[in-house]
Amino acid sequence: MVLPGLTPAICYVLLYTVFSLGDLFMPPYTLLQTLIVVAALFSGGWSVSAASASLQQLKASCEEGAATECLTLGELYLKGEGGQPDASLAVTLFRKACDGGNLDSCNDLGAMYFHGTGIAQDFGQAASLYQKACDCGSMAGCSYLGEMYAMGIGVTQDEEQAATLFRKACDGGHAAGCSTLGIMYGNGTGVVQDLGQAATLFRKACDGDDMNSCNYLGGMYGKANGVVQDFEQAATLFRKACDGGSMDGCSYLGAMYAKGIGVAHDTGQAVILTRKGCDGGSTAGCSNLGWMYSEGIGVVQDAGQAVTLFRKSCDDGNAAGCGNLGEMYANGTGIAQDAEQAIALYRKACDGNSVGGCTNLGVAYETGFGVKQDTAEAIKLFKKVCDLKDQSGCDKYAKLKEGRP
Repeated sequence: MVLPGLTPAICYVLLYTVFSLGDLFMPPYTLLQTLIVVAALFSGGWSVSAASASLQQLKASCEEGAATECLTLGELYLKGEGGQPDASLAVTLFRKACDGGNLDSCNDLGAMYFHGTGIAQDFGQAASLYQKACDCGSMAGCSYLGEMYAMGIGVTQDEEQAATLFRKACDGGHAAGCSTLGIMYGNGTGVVQDLGQAATLFRKACDGDDMNSCNYLGGMYGKANGVVQDFEQAATLFRKACDGGSMDGCSYLGAMYAKGIGVAHDTGQAVILTRKGCDGGSTAGCSNLGWMYSEGIGVVQDAGQAVTLFRKSCDDGNAAGCGNLGEMYANGTGIAQDAEQAIALYRKACDGNSVGGCTNLGVAYETGFGVKQDTAEAIKLFKKVCDLKDQSGCDKYAKLKEGRP
């Protein structure tokens, strides 16, 4: 069983199309969000009786030196199949399997060290185990080690080395490695920026069923980053991601239905997909669903419900959700008007690279809403919006800087 390893890293700003839905497609750039998870946590469940019978067979085989059986046994103990979970015993079994040449076990043991599960946390030891797995041919191990070099966790930070490892993983058929390398090309991190190469890598990863890469590539088609703009292709990719279990993919597709971009306008379908995304944990989905309630699109207009959804999205880290919630406070819609709270939320959204959040904060400084009027600060904020590839921000920046009415 292959360790899922790190979550898709470096959330890349692939598409900043600001409808009233906020920052519609991809969340803002953040360098690597590390979450190493042991494969056993994702493996199919066993019935207690089946697990009990199998435990005896696996124990016998493991004691005879069968590394694969030691790995499986460790996974069962980690999950507590057929009994109570025993992470410490799982560590022992993963170590035995790793020493016996099972590379998936080396990766799993690395994850245990990374999280401090069943053993004292030790990032250096985790990196050593991923290095061993990588050197012996585990492309997943190369990818996980690349993540650690990119973040400087357990090793000295080295983005070029990270890119080298992701390239090795990708060339070896590891879709997540292709995805992360694509992100690095998209941002010029550890490599020379090349959006065309990023798109190629996302395509390869998407074809390998990395659903996050399907979303990234869909975003690029929507914004014409490294590819010719093609909204229908974007919708196709988001649909694939949604069908493959990506709740963000469902949310982005729902937004396209809401606006009739790349698909026929269908508010009913938009609500279904957006709600599915939100219920499944997509912060973008909750923000977009909040917008639909605020405007009465496909649902009965309900400002209070919109506030609830924007707050949920913001609390869970979605910058656009914070910006949308700020607008509700600014206008006193669905909640008591509070300019100070609106400014705080705009600032939080802008810190997360939300085009809408930065724009509204800039307008506040330009007009003196909730803050002391400060034209220089407004210019700075509109410049940031422009840098985020939003033309209206560029227009505001140029107008204010030149002193035009």
